[in-house]
Amino acid sequence: MDFLQMLLIAIVQGVTEFLPISSSGHLILLPFLTGYEDQGPMIDVAVHVGSLLAIITYFFRDVWGLARGGFATVGIGKAPAERRLFWFIILGTIPAVIVGLFLKQGGYMEGFRSTQLVAINLIIYGVLLGIADRLGRSDRSYEDMGLKDAIIVGLAQALALVPGTSRSGVTMTAARVLGFGRVEAARFSFLLSIPAVAGAGVLIVPDLLEAGGDMVIEALITGGLTFLAALGTMAFLMRFLKRASMMVFVVYRILMGVALLILF
Repeated sequence: MDFLQMLLIAIVQGVTEFLPISSSGHLILLPFLTGYEDQGPMIDVAVHVGSLLAIITYFFRDVWGLARGGFATVGIGKAPAERRLFWFIILGTIPAVIVGLFLKQGGYMEGFRSTQLVAINLIIYGVLLGIADRLGRSDRSYEDMGLKDAIIVGLAQALALVPGTSRSGVTMTAARVLGFGRVEAARFSFLLSIPAVAGAGVLIVPDLLEAGGDMVIEALITGGLTFLAALGTMAFLMRFLKRASMMVFVVYRILMGVALLILF
């Protein structure tokens, strides 16, 4: 890849990962719109790791709390509330890990890189997001998370392995249904993504090493650029959700899905 392609991939990933409009769907569409060759799933995961580092940076206080909970689990320190949230995040990650391993080991991931599939999922899950955001309560916070919440949002996260669904979109949808406010739904969604995205990054390490030096360098550069784009987008979204609804994202998803079905 040349630098322009890496920059475009980083901007698309960094912006769309945190907006509920499907980052993987946009990454799949990028080659169709620019003429570049498909960057492949390894680069897709590398930029997700760049997004992960942005989450850790932006939500450092929450991440440190989860780390304290992890230490408390093995007897280092006492942090009962953080330990409870730590285990809820881990349990909520299990569905995505199981489904992700199944798809990777079965070689099904490439079969999902379909424009029509992206379009249909953009529309369906966009409508569901709109309904949940319109009808959902807003009286719960991240600290109110319970085991049922973690499992339900975790199951929703597993659906996002299919492009066009949007990990942030489908988990925010589930969180809004459960009564979390928009900002809290986003916070819950981003923190829940940390183990899943970290695990996906670990899974591609052997593939990257086997691919050779050029692929490793491209993955590192694209991931670094993604980190910068993602950090700015996350700050914007958290401010935006304090004063606006998610309907703009719903409309965008539906219009884009319809356009893709017509054009492709």
